[in-house]
Amino acid sequence: MAVYAIGDLQGCLAPFERLLERVRFDPSHDRLWLVGDLVNRGPHSAACLRLVRDLGTAAITVLGNHDLHLLATAAGIRPLRTKDTLKQVLDQPDAGELLDWLASRPLIHHDTELGWTLVHAGVPPAWNLVTAQREARAVEQVLQDGSRRKAFLKEMYGDTPARWSDSLQGTDRLRYTVNALTRMRFIRRDGGLDLEESGPPSGAPSRLTPWFKIPGRLMSGKPIAFGHWSALGYSRGRDWLSLDSGCVWGRKLTLVRLDDATPEQMRAWQKNCR
Repeated sequence: MAVYAIGDLQGCLAPFERLLERVRFDPSHDRLWLVGDLVNRGPHSAACLRLVRDLGTAAITVLGNHDLHLLATAAGIRPLRTKDTLKQVLDQPDAGELLDWLASRPLIHHDTELGWTLVHAGVPPAWNLVTAQREARAVEQVLQDGSRRKAFLKEMYGDTPARWSDSLQGTDRLRYTVNALTRMRFIRRDGGLDLEESGPPSGAPSRLTPWFKIPGRLMSGKPIAFGHWSALGYSRGRDWLSLDSGCVWGRKLTLVRLDDATPEQMRAWQKNCR
């Protein structure tokens, strides 16, 4: 059995299919991990959702910020933005089924045998795995409860609270979790999330540090695969793997085999996914 991880699809179906063909992905015994953001900006969001859903237990995808934006838009909470390509999902005859399936996806996945953790943006430095799983599960329970989902999605947007405290309660606690796991890139000097800077680490102000380089990070030494950060691109550290290589922006989609001691990076070139 092979375990592959792949970067943000964002509606880019063709390079996704080419990579699966290239590695001869067999859902009967191989497994595929997706870092989230299956939808938006690219042209084939609905088809990406269906393909991943139809892989069943062979595919594990975590929720990304664009996936959550789709759920909020479908609930009538957020209007479509100029660059959004979500209307083609909402117009599908099976849109309700696709949305319910998406809302049932986790925010974090951990494989005890491989030792890898999968998340869209990262795990905040103040969290260990137990905390990350506990807080993610709290959000998942709300999203999977049809009677509570819309009320939470209304309160989900916003950049506060920026700092973690175990004393956070209610919506503040849930919002911090969503921001940390699906939007985080940099950490401020005071330990708070910076949710504005999105460029590469080399061009960031000195007051900001990539979350995976914070000294004393509690998940240090435990490998994390993530996406979300196209300006960082495909990049690897001792215990982290960045997989969003900007396919939707005309760059590449990256797939890596995680159960290989020396993972080989495999890419498909897509000039015009949009």
